[in-house]
Amino acid sequence: MAELPRPEYSRNMRLIGHSDQGGRPDGVQLMVHRGYAYIGHMVSQGFSVVDVRDAKNPRTVNYIAAPPGTWNVHLQAHDDLLLVINARDLFADARFADEKVYYTRSVGETVSDVREKGWSAGLRIFDISTPDKPQEIAFLSLNGIGIHRIWYVGGRWAYVSALIDGFSDYIFLTIDLADPRKPEVAGRWWLPGMNQAAGETAQWPEGKRYALHHAIIAGDTAYGSWRDGGLTLLDVQDRSQPKLISHRNWSPPFGGGTHTALPLPDRDLLVVLDEAVLDNQQDGEKLIWLFDIREPTNPVSIATFPQPDEADYVAKGAHFGPHNLHENRPGSFVSSTLIFATYQNAGVRAYDISNPYRPVETGALVPAAPAKMMDTRPGRPRVIQSCDVFVDAQGIIYSTDYNGGLSVIEYLGEGMGGGCLPGSRRKRLIR
Repeated sequence: MAELPRPEYSRNMRLIGHSDQGGRPDGVQLMVHRGYAYIGHMVSQGFSVVDVRDAKNPRTVNYIAAPPGTWNVHLQAHDDLLLVINARDLFADARFADEKVYYTRSVGETVSDVREKGWSAGLRIFDISTPDKPQEIAFLSLNGIGIHRIWYVGGRWAYVSALIDGFSDYIFLTIDLADPRKPEVAGRWWLPGMNQAAGETAQWPEGKRYALHHAIIAGDTAYGSWRDGGLTLLDVQDRSQPKLISHRNWSPPFGGGTHTALPLPDRDLLVVLDEAVLDNQQDGEKLIWLFDIREPTNPVSIATFPQPDEADYVAKGAHFGPHNLHENRPGSFVSSTLIFATYQNAGVRAYDISNPYRPVETGALVPAAPAKMMDTRPGRPRVIQSCDVFVDAQGIIYSTDYNGGLSVIEYLGEGMGGGCLPGSRRKRLIR
């Protein structure tokens, strides 16, 4: 076994495994399902399959290429299905070499002059009954740029953010998978001002980007994160006609970038994360918020999570601030008191929110700098940018990076009692 990279910092977490994902160490979203990690790539396009049944010795077993000009940055796995996004590889476009172009204006505006479609837009569906050999069984074709992210946890319905022709940026779509081999768009919803084809015009300030990152669904409510457009709660009882319950936006005065809204239904709480999107905190301080949603028509912020302060992460370079949350998916580690987040150049963080008015950090691990850079955009610093985090049912943490490969981490802090196997069983699994 190769020597593990030495983390820059750790507290109540230890690195137990690492993978360069078969020479493609650029990773965005990952799902761990039946002992295999499915990892979407940012630069390498396509996605990889990594056998993590032995958490200390992850082994890359497959790579599925994307169509030309297309990336597969996000994906979802449940039961025997793997859903993978197809969208235009935007970071391969020279106009997005400067991150500010991507994050501070509508994507539709930047690419409005594109006439020839040299990419695939839509949803790929794979059969993963044989986990290391995904077999594509269906494709839902969409016009426009394609899909950014999906929420799917089994059953009939999937939910995606998609930039389709006629809209300024990504909107909310419901997808009917009654027959997974014949997926169909069922409903859609957008913020006012996004439907350019209907004559709507932007009502938001210049330099802001209103676009759905994704929504997480609990029961008949979709909790949507709209980047600089804030948070929406949508009633999706009728999947063909989503209806607005409430809309909150704190940008300005805060910097926007709302990325993930994680409901904790048993406590009537909602964890909302704003993504840091520019280097050296040029987009301002970004926070993880805790909302009280007892009254869905009036979500109220009651606390913010503490920020890493053991080093000067703003001066470190690249992005400092939150990026993503472990999303409590069925079959994974599920907790309404222990929350895991990625903090980009400050690595992976764990928080105890037993007291919702006083979240406390309980663990952290900052991986080593990438061995090589996969990001082809000019001038990107060789700094860790912990991207996604997934915690499996045994309590093992998996985290991706745009350049640094897959980190497999053991959490040594308190709070793992509900939602995963006891500590003794966990240790046997990773010995």
